This record gives sequence, C-alpha cells and structure tokens, in this order.
Amino acid sequence: MTKPSAPGTLRLPPKPPKPAPVVRPAVTPTASAAATPAPTKRPNAKPRKRPITALRTKPPAAPQPEPQPQPLLDTGDRLAKRVAARVPCSRSEAEQYIEGGWVRVNGTVIEEPQFRVDTQTVTIDPNASLIDLGSITLLLHKPADWVDGTEESLSKLNRAARRNQVSDARTLLTSANHLANDSSGIRVLQRHFKHLEAMVPLENAASGLIVFTQDWRVARKLSDDMGSMEHEVIVDVAGEVSAQALHLLNRTQDADRDLPLTKVSLNSSSPERSKLRFAIKGAHRGLIAHLCERAKLEILDMRRIRLGRVSLRDLPAGQWRYLDANERF
Repeated sequence: MTKPSAPGTLRLPPKPPKPAPVVRPAVTPTASAAATPAPTKRPNAKPRKRPITALRTKPPAAPQPEPQPQPLLDTGDRLAKRVAARVPCSRSEAEQYIEGGWVRVNGTVIEEPQFRVDTQTVTIDPNASLIDLGSITLLLHKPADWVDGTEESLSKLNRAARRNQVSDARTLLTSANHLANDSSGIRVLQRHFKHLEAMVPLENAASGLIVFTQDWRVARKLSDDMGSMEHEVIVDVAGEVSAQALHLLNRTQDADRDLPLTKVSLNSSSPERSKLRFAIKGAHRGLIAHLCERAKLEILDMRRIRLGRVSLRDLPAGQWRYLDANERF
C-alpha cells in the first residue's frame, strides 16, 4: 500500500519508461534499386551562373613584329640652297631657276627645288633667265566622249558615270601628248601642268578645242566675253541636207527669240554624209542637238574648231600645244 500523502503536499505521477529503440536489419541494395536513374533537371531550369575566374596559366604572348629597318635619311643639301650659293641669289629665286629648267645635276635637268645633292655636279645654264617664267595657256584637242575637265562638267556627272570612271581630258596634259611641231618654241616644264583652269565647256560627246590656262588675264577674257565670243563648230549629219532643212535651221532663230544667235551654213553635202558649220555666240550645251532635232537631222560627229580668233589648226585629237605669243582670243 502507498502511504497517504501528507496534507498540503503535491505528488506528481511517475514518468512513463522510455521505449526501447527498434533495431532494423541492414538492407543491401538490389539490382532494381541500382538501375534507378538519378532525377533529371527541370527543362526550364536556369543554368547556374558561375563566377569567371582567372586562368591558372598565362595565355601565350602575341608574336612581336620584327623591327623594320629605319629608312636612310637624305644626305646632302637641297638643290635650291646649292644654286642660291653659286649664282648668288635668294632662295626663292633659286627655286624659280630650278623650276624653269635651267639647272642640271650630272647632266640631267632637275625641276624639283627639294632635290638633294651631295657630290654631284650642278650646272646652271648660262642663258638662264627669270623673265620667261610667266603663266602659260594650253590648247587641247579633246577627243569625243571625254569630259572637258571644267568644274561645270564634272559637277553634272551622275553617279553611274562617276562609278565608271569617265575619261577626263585633263589627264591628257602630259609631255608625251605635246604636239611635236609646236610653233610656240616654249620648253615643256613640269610647272606648266600645275594650277591649270579649264575654260569654255564643251559637250562630252563632242570633240574639239579646249583651253587650259594659268594666266588670270586669259581666264578673265574667256569668262567675261563668253556671251559675245563666236564659237565655230563643224557638225556631220547623216544624209543630204536639203535647202528646206537649212532654211529651217536658220529660221528657227527668228521664230524663237529665247535661243542665242546662230548662223548655220552648209560646207558639203552628199547622200551619205553632210557637213554643217555653226557659228554661235557663246557656249550653249545642247543647242546644236536641239536645232538638228527640229530639222530632223541625225548628228554623226561634232567638233569645235575655233574660239574667237584662236583656231584648232591641225592639232590631232588627244594632243595639245601652247598658245602662241601672237594669238589672241
């Protein structure tokens, strides 16, 4: 029997005993369990971003270019300095002597003042003079289908023509294309091909006289008197030109006051080909083609043979000559 508790004393019930641990037998994996594949990642799972770490090994060094040999420095004095000491004269005058073709180095004419000389023999022409170093004017016989080289013509070229690299008449101004029997007596110098201004535009399909000048007086004369200066053009047309067609060419001027004054005459006529002479005041692109179209004439060839009082003479196509001292536009 349990003893009765004393009055005023609280007795708790005894704690239940802890259950004994259950011992499970060891289970060995079976073949079916070993063959079970590992769970795959979800198809929409984002890849884990790993921090970029430095490589453990340094990348191979880029191959260094081989050192190029330094160009040899020019030795000797400038030719202008040597000429200025020998004449004697100023450096600028020496450059004019050289550009004038009066200086030879070892027997060869040198026209570059910056040319270097060391032990070479420098000779100066005893007839050297700075009087003949004025500006010059070149007369070129432009071939057909070449651009005349003026700023106006070059600006009117479309993109297709620029891509095709049309032929510029300015490229014909070389010593190789100089007229062999030029009566001017001017020596060909490199400075003659610099600072040339093309004057008096001409249709690309036409051939004939083109003026390139360094002389501001010639340029002003041709630009100021362009409208009053007479241009003579020979035009070959297909077939025979009748009197009615010739009358229509000249009568058109009376019917249309907006057209410039033009005189048309017949040089020769045959069933196959005829030659017309156009005398026009000023240079007007497309005027001759417009008049021939009204008269129902087909143009075969067009050639400008005169500008004012300066004529083309017997200058072949693609060649040039100097403007004579006694020639005036």
